[in-house]
Amino acid sequence: MNEWIPPKGSWASSASRRRNMQAIRSRDTSPERAVRKLVHAQGLRYRVAARPLPDLRRTADLVFRPVKVAVFIDGCYWHGCPEHYVSPKTNPGYWSDKVAGNMARDRDTDQQLQEAGWLVLRFWEHEPSADCAERIAAEVRRRRDALNGPKSESS
Repeated sequence: MNEWIPPKGSWASSASRRRNMQAIRSRDTSPERAVRKLVHAQGLRYRVAARPLPDLRRTADLVFRPVKVAVFIDGCYWHGCPEHYVSPKTNPGYWSDKVAGNMARDRDTDQQLQEAGWLVLRFWEHEPSADCAERIAAEVRRRRDALNGPKSESS
């Protein structure tokens, strides 16, 4: 018998479920890539999947260090989207606890970054990429202008 059997207490209820869950990307998802492409087209440059704060073991999807803007494109399932999250039928206790933990970590991340002077922008994966990119660009430019002061008409 070659059937893979998950260890007792494992999050994987079957070999196929394990393969499916391992294949889920933690970065460079389609929504992230679409937003990055639009933001880049507006002339803005950023770090990808970077730590905003060196001592905080969490990464943002886009990081604009000079103006302290951290952008997160959250997956509806993994971050508990109020519109789209549906508790799974298999092992619901484990997965609901996992998502609740992710949501708590997201709030903690937001708080720590805000306390350090960062602007945190969070978007759901289902939000239109163009809308996300416009808001990101507007906030980055607003903070850049605030840092650099008003530009004179002659420059």
